[in-house]
Amino acid sequence: MASIAEFKEIPLNELEIGTGQVRMRDVAKGLDELVESIRQVGLLEPIVVCPTDEDNRYEIITGQRRFLAYQTLERETIWAAVLDERVDEITAKILSVTENVVRKDLNSRDLIDVCTYLYKQYGTIKAVSEETGLSSNLVSRYVKYEQLVPELKSLVDDNEVKLDTALRAQQAATLDDQTNAQDAIIFAKEMEPLSGAQRSQMVKERQKDPSRPVDDIIESAKSGSKITQVVVTLTSEVHSALGKYASAHDTNQDNAAGMLIRDGLFVHDYLDDSQ
Repeated sequence: MASIAEFKEIPLNELEIGTGQVRMRDVAKGLDELVESIRQVGLLEPIVVCPTDEDNRYEIITGQRRFLAYQTLERETIWAAVLDERVDEITAKILSVTENVVRKDLNSRDLIDVCTYLYKQYGTIKAVSEETGLSSNLVSRYVKYEQLVPELKSLVDDNEVKLDTALRAQQAATLDDQTNAQDAIIFAKEMEPLSGAQRSQMVKERQKDPSRPVDDIIESAKSGSKITQVVVTLTSEVHSALGKYASAHDTNQDNAAGMLIRDGLFVHDYLDDSQ
């Protein structure tokens, strides 16, 4: 792995945004706030760059939005940490996703793209998790995007439903390894506003009785059939952490808690993935 060789001011016209950037969508989202922050207090953290094959040219590894903010401010140079060697695309993506995950939430499609890319390179969920710092369960979900039928991919791409919802909807709409695309769309749109427990209940009811009408399954889940609400007491630290997890997964705390409980039971073999 490359290491930082020096810190220095680099002219903006000597920098280029490389292909290893993980943030490809919503790049300009909130950029005005970043511009104003830099205008008021300056750059709090340098960008990270590596040399290219051309003299006096550098590729931005992390800090794309800070670079764009500096362009908006019409600054001539920016403070940068310079790596001691050029890095390949795989390493650049790992560095980029690792930094961006702890910053402003990435568009879920960007995370899907980078996890899928890295999974194809490394071949295992565990390796991607270790390299990026993302949980194995989260990487698994993002990689599964490629398994969705085109109709559900479109719903995710258009931000009509979240990836977790689409995966559950496809489970509910799949019988004998065949997915009914129309049922999948109906399930996905109806599942989106429901809790994680209600979504899981839809899948379970459909698999238990494949002949049961879709509308009946949806209504049963909405009415709370066989759904148990659990009240727990959390410390302020755990509650705060749950809020951050919910925000990172673009959901509410109730769904986030359900996801964590379900994933924990699954990891420890108390629950199968269909429940």
